[in-house]
Amino acid sequence: MRLFLWIALALPLVASAQIYRWTDEQGRVQFGQNPPAGAERVEVKPQVMERDDAAHERLQRTERLFEARRQEQQAAGEKAQKVRAERDERCQRFRRELAQLADGGRFFSTDERGERQYYSETQVESARQYLAGRISRDCSG
Repeated sequence: MRLFLWIALALPLVASAQIYRWTDEQGRVQFGQNPPAGAERVEVKPQVMERDDAAHERLQRTERLFEARRQEQQAAGEKAQKVRAERDERCQRFRRELAQLADGGRFFSTDERGERQYYSETQVESARQYLAGRISRDCSG
């Protein structure tokens, strides 16, 4: 559509240009805007193209196709942005948890009776390795 607009805007400029015709030393007919002496001015009339119904329908289908693709690209961009935001939030949580493990202290979970179940040093180290692995795999780049 933009191309059509540019052509429509440029058409009057082309139509108003002065075109000249002359014959060169080899006997060939030449056309141009910067003529040598003795060139003859040629009147150029722009050709008006009227569209038939089929051409108009093709143009409308093309415009619908471009609009559908633009909407698909916009939806894909929004989806990718949402996925990045979720990944960033998950990575921040992993880094926060890893920092808490690095600070030391006693870690526990609460069972169904509300009692604390303290983690062993092996469980804490396993959690550290798991978080470091997830950060390096999911959060780099």
